[in-house]
Amino acid sequence: MTSTDTRPVVTQADLAHLGEGTVAYLREMGSEELKGKFPGLPEIQPGLKLWALFAADGRPILLSDERDRALAGAAENDLVPVALH
Repeated sequence: MTSTDTRPVVTQADLAHLGEGTVAYLREMGSEELKGKFPGLPEIQPGLKLWALFAADGRPILLSDERDRALAGAAENDLVPVALH
């Protein structure tokens, strides 16, 4: 990079806080994947597909059996949902 380069510098700390408080990630997950993502989650029947909503930093917000309910949870928390595949 030269001294005349005006590109913004984005640090790892900046990236870690990107979308914080405004973006939520919506993802359909199998019940087997949820244990590590939702601490304290009780036993769930294997093979279920559920919708998980996460904060931009990866913190779990809610879990639902219906996509529309998960989207409503994002709206209730004033978050813009983004789908992850």
